Amino acid sequence: MGDQVLFDTLRQGLWISVMMAAPLLAVALIAGVLVGLFQALTSVQEMTLTFVPKVGAMLVVFWVSMSFMTETLVAFFRDQIVPMIARV
Repeated sequence: MGDQVLFDTLRQGLWISVMMAAPLLAVALIAGVLVGLFQALTSVQEMTLTFVPKVGAMLVVFWVSMSFMTETLVAFFRDQIVPMIARV
């Protein structure tokens, strides 16, 4: 296996991991900003108020996007990794 193939496969793997993590990170960011805004407006400084909504929103998004994540990983392994293993 040449360096070009290795680096290209690593680049594709990193890009797929970014695509899979983006919905979760975006929801965590939006929920964190909304909760922070709510805390600033109401002067409520409760530690669990920042944690629980973010985790709940991330669980919902993870549950909704599980099929997308699974299909993306299976396609990557089927199209890239398994043929490379079969060639060796």
